[in-house]
Amino acid sequence: MAIIITDECINCGACEPECPNTAIYEGADEWRYSEGTSLEGDVVLPNGKEVNADEVQEPVSDELYYIVPDKCTECKGFHEEPQCAAVCPVDCCVPDEDHVETEEELLGKQKFMHPDG
Repeated sequence: MAIIITDECINCGACEPECPNTAIYEGADEWRYSEGTSLEGDVVLPNGKEVNADEVQEPVSDELYYIVPDKCTECKGFHEEPQCAAVCPVDCCVPDEDHVETEEELLGKQKFMHPDG
């Protein structure tokens, strides 16, 4: 499952540079699937969603740091634990019950975004 940042976030930004998938953004910041991944142009995500990786996407949150669920792999394939949760001083990076994925799915997503890594 993906990680979510709760409304207890103090906007310290400690989590953002730790994400190997560039899935964490500051509130109100636009994002792209291509940022921090090997994705480019038109792609079909592992969940079947068709997107253009280079197209600007709307922020998930306007006020707090947020995690893009389609890019979050809980750091599988990179680290033993989610790095955002490991560095968060207020423990607001928690599993997202709305985006449950198996370890196999998370590793598949990681390989999809980083085929050479």
